[in-house]
Amino acid sequence: MSAHAPSRTARSSARSLPRSRVAHRLSEDIAFGTFDSPIGTVLLGLTAHGIRYLALGNSADELERGLRAALPWASFSGNVRVPTAWHDEIVRRLRGAPPRVDLPLHTEGTPFEESVWAALRRIPHGEQRSYQQIAADVGRPTASRAVAQACAHNNVAVLIPCHRVVRQTGELGGYRWGIKRKQALLDAEQATAETRRPADA
Repeated sequence: MSAHAPSRTARSSARSLPRSRVAHRLSEDIAFGTFDSPIGTVLLGLTAHGIRYLALGNSADELERGLRAALPWASFSGNVRVPTAWHDEIVRRLRGAPPRVDLPLHTEGTPFEESVWAALRRIPHGEQRSYQQIAADVGRPTASRAVAQACAHNNVAVLIPCHRVVRQTGELGGYRWGIKRKQALLDAEQATAETRRPADA
């Protein structure tokens, strides 16, 4: 597996894809494995280009069903051993630590979704942004609802940190992997950021 290949962008609807892209989707191979974490079970789906899917849930069976529903055109091989360095980095981030290793991602969204996901990755560790702020960041200041939809379509939890996006009122808003997990992630990141701040000052 190449760990340094860039992410790719494609439209989300197969009906709008060129014939070659449809063929690619129909033949996409995803290897996946699961492991336990401080906030539940993690499923990691990998392609030759990087991390295609990262989900949080209550059981491996539940997460596998979600994977197959989210990427129905793909073929799957399960019970894959997650690379140790990747496992350790993901668990670190779930505990609220800032990134230490730049993990390769394989995302395929619409151009707008890709721009939103890139904006999410620019949110500093320990901070949050509103849907309106992300909309402005991607040059679509009136598209806060579309930003929320792009967050909901994010298949790579935590590494693309949609949990850092909240309502303008400060309310959490939605979260595909559960509101309690969103709160836990934000609390852990905030606590880690606060303990690091004096040393960084």
